[in-house]
Amino acid sequence: MKAKFEYKFVQVKLEGGYWTGNPKKGYRDEIINQAQDGWRFVQAFAPAVGGYGKASQVDLIFERELP
Repeated sequence: MKAKFEYKFVQVKLEGGYWTGNPKKGYRDEIINQAQDGWRFVQAFAPAVGGYGKASQVDLIFERELP
C-alpha cells in the first residue's frame, strides 16, 4: 500500500533593501522546530511577487506520513 502524507506550509516574511531579502525570523530554527514535531522539510518556495521579481516571502514546505 502506498504511503499517504500531509503537508504543512510555514510562511517566512523577507525584509531588507531593494535588492536583498533577508528572512525576518530564523528559518533554520523553524526547520529544526518542525522536525522535532515529526515534520520533514521538503522545499522552500519563494514566489516572485515584488518589484523586478523580488520575493517578499518564502514558504517552507514540510511533510509527514499519515498513520
